[in-house]
Amino acid sequence: MSTEQVNKFKEKYETLAGKVQVTDDLRDAAERVTGIVAGANARCVAFGKLPKVFHDALKEGLVERGVQVLEPPFDRAELPHLIDQADVGISEADFAIAESGTLVEFAVDDAMRLVSTLPRTHVGLVSSREVVETLMEAAPRIRSFFTDPPRHAAATFISGPSRSADIEMRLTLGVHGPEIAHAVIVQDMD
Repeated sequence: MSTEQVNKFKEKYETLAGKVQVTDDLRDAAERVTGIVAGANARCVAFGKLPKVFHDALKEGLVERGVQVLEPPFDRAELPHLIDQADVGISEADFAIAESGTLVEFAVDDAMRLVSTLPRTHVGLVSSREVVETLMEAAPRIRSFFTDPPRHAAATFISGPSRSADIEMRLTLGVHGPEIAHAVIVQDMD
């Protein structure tokens, strides 16, 4: 990880209408994400697979504020409706690409993919050590994931909020995914 790569990612992600916070550790990240959830006036939040320290601290803070927390494992029979209830989805990215301002998430479970794509607000957590400079540096990791993929394997590339443009080139955010996107970069994920 280099501070330069983190700064480059932050600058690019923010030019794509995303919001970035850099935190010291997982507990600090949980406090910041609690603030994001409060700012979104969220009543229900969906968790993806998250680091235990972060998961526990965040859940405690949200439950204290009366926020309903949906967490894995999810009942497949209730999908996608269960996660559609969530105002905010919170997931951990496998890595980030600085040059494009992209969070990359690998999923082998449709529910985990829905956490980052269905709620109106998405928060992606990533370690500062997992910020690579270029797509070329990311390619071996992506290739490795798809070498012998399990069933339902998917890679999601998140570069700010979902966007769509019509024939008149009017850009609209949040049409086919989150309208608001946050990236939380954690300096010390241990």
